[in-house]
Amino acid sequence: MRTLGIICLLLSLSGCSSLLFYPERGLPFTPERAKLEYRDVTLTTADGLRLHGWWLPVKQGVEVKGTVLHLHGNGGNLAWHLGGSWWLPEQGYQVLMVDYRGYGRSEGEPSLPAIYQDIDAAFKWLDQAPEVQGKPLVLLGQSLGGALAVHYLADHPERQPQLKALVLDGVPASYRDVGRFALSTSWLTWALQVPLSWLVPDGDSAIGSVAQLKGVPKLIYHSLDDPIVPLSNGIRLYQAAPPPRVLQLTRGGHVQTFADPVWRTVMLRYLDDPWHFDGLRRLGEIPNYPKSSVESSESLQ
Repeated sequence: MRTLGIICLLLSLSGCSSLLFYPERGLPFTPERAKLEYRDVTLTTADGLRLHGWWLPVKQGVEVKGTVLHLHGNGGNLAWHLGGSWWLPEQGYQVLMVDYRGYGRSEGEPSLPAIYQDIDAAFKWLDQAPEVQGKPLVLLGQSLGGALAVHYLADHPERQPQLKALVLDGVPASYRDVGRFALSTSWLTWALQVPLSWLVPDGDSAIGSVAQLKGVPKLIYHSLDDPIVPLSNGIRLYQAAPPPRVLQLTRGGHVQTFADPVWRTVMLRYLDDPWHFDGLRRLGEIPNYPKSSVESSESLQ
């Protein structure tokens, strides 16, 4: 039934960017549940929508190292993606999380290209926030959030010099490729995976824009086990990205990277010096890495 639903959705929304977004209204909990200090913030987009976000300040007594703009994936809302950045405030990084239009408590309905105005509103909020001034800025994009970030930065090259680094986690290189992969996982749609996948809009995919990010250091996480965005997407994105860039293979489910303290440590060490740090694979080695996969990742450099 799920597969048939996917087919019907693809057919009924042919060429429609609604395929990319699965928002959930409201918020089931706040960062207070994770014992985090936070405050609600309101951003206004160029087309007049009010967006809701969370500001997570650095833990009291910790030196501020920088600011992270966290752009989450396509499902749920802020609450369901807190796992990507809850750990940063105690490590010296203050965080801005924003719900796109139609998500959580944000107004409107998500669509392309309108959603890029939401990212622009986040940057403009950071431009004005006194806590951010003079501090390095990092953009963390997970899944769809990373793909949106890549396309936005390509279209707004003036924003690229503001970033100390771009961290991408489980990002689809191609929306169409991910659609084809989903269709290939069932015998009902396996034979139709190619023609049906062409119904998925692909013009804004990260693979078409990442080559334009020449002045931004990039850390690309991708799990060998990702059941939603196959590893080939992470490899393609890495290969298309101009240096400096690093591909860090991980284990576990889709965008579950920072549930493992090893990968949190990797990101922190990377942010210490993103232009030169090259010890990620050694630092990140864990026993259950298939040998062939590690060797394969080394050959990509």
